Amino acid sequence: MDRDKAELRWGIEQRLEFIEFRLFWEGHVNRIDVMQQFGVSVNQASSDLNRYIALAPDNMVYDKSARTYVRGPDFGCKFRPPDAAHYLSQLRLVADDVLEREDCWIPDLPPYAFAPTPVRGIDPVTLRSVVGAIRRSEAIEVKYQSLSSPEPRWRWIAPHAIGFDGFRWHTRAFCLTDECFKDFLLSRILDIRGSRESATSADDDSDWHSEVTLEVGPHPDLSETQAKVIALDYGMRGGKAKIKVRRALLYYALRRLGLDTDPAARRPQDQQIVLLNREHIGRLTPSVGNASDPAKTGSGELN
Repeated sequence: MDRDKAELRWGIEQRLEFIEFRLFWEGHVNRIDVMQQFGVSVNQASSDLNRYIALAPDNMVYDKSARTYVRGPDFGCKFRPPDAAHYLSQLRLVADDVLEREDCWIPDLPPYAFAPTPVRGIDPVTLRSVVGAIRRSEAIEVKYQSLSSPEPRWRWIAPHAIGFDGFRWHTRAFCLTDECFKDFLLSRILDIRGSRESATSADDDSDWHSEVTLEVGPHPDLSETQAKVIALDYGMRGGKAKIKVRRALLYYALRRLGLDTDPAARRPQDQQIVLLNREHIGRLTPSVGNASDPAKTGSGELN
C-alpha cells in the first residue's frame, strides 16, 4: 500500500483521502462530492472513485437505491488513521475564518461554538520580516515593548524559530543586548529598521533543541470514577500520561495545564491533573510551583 501511495500524484492522493474521509465520517460518497470539492470533471471523479475501489475494495460498495457509494462493513482506513483531532480542527479553522466553508471536507457542519480567544495584533509585515530573518540567518533591529520596561527600546535580535504558547505567537531569538536566547512576542515588535548578518547559530539554543517529558496523572483527591474519566480525557495508561515539550516552551506548557502552581491551591475538580515528576521538572524550572516570573524560566520577554 505504501508503494501504491508513493506512486500517486499529490492531487490524486488528496482526492482519494477525501473519499476515505467522507466514507468514514459520513458513511457515503459520490461523484458530485468529489467534483464539487475539487472542481474536477465527471470523468475524473469517476476515475478517482474507481481508483479508490482498486486500492481498497472492501471499503465501499455501491448502493443502487441511494445511487451513491456507502461504507463497506469491513471498512479500514488506508490513507489516514481515523483522527478526531483532524475532524475537530476543521471545525476550529472554519470558526476562526482561517478555512473557507467550501474548502471544509465536512458537508454538513454540526452546530458548534468556541470560547473566544483575543485577537493578537501581529503586523503581517513584521511577521514577514521575522520569517525572512530566520530563513537568511540574519539579525534584525526591532523596537520592542516589554512589560518589564516603561518604554519600548531598540535591540538587535537573531530569530531562529516561531513558537506558539497556546494563546500567543512569539519568535525564539538570541538577544544581542542581553546575550541570551529569549522569546519575543510578535505583537510587541512595534517596528523593524535594519538587518545584518548574524554570527549566532540556532544550534546554540540548547533549551530549544532539548525536550522535557511531563508525567501527569489524575489528582489524587478525585474519586475513583472521576480519576478514570480524567485518565480517558488525557489518554493515560497505567495511571499517567507522558507529554513531551521543548524545554524552551516548558513554562508555557506548565501554565497552560495549570501545573505551575501548588495543586492544593485549587479544588481537585478544577485542577484535575497533577505533575507526577514535579521534583525532576522543578530542577529544570526553578519557578515551577511559583512561575510568576517567566524570565526565570528562560521565557524572556513574555512578561
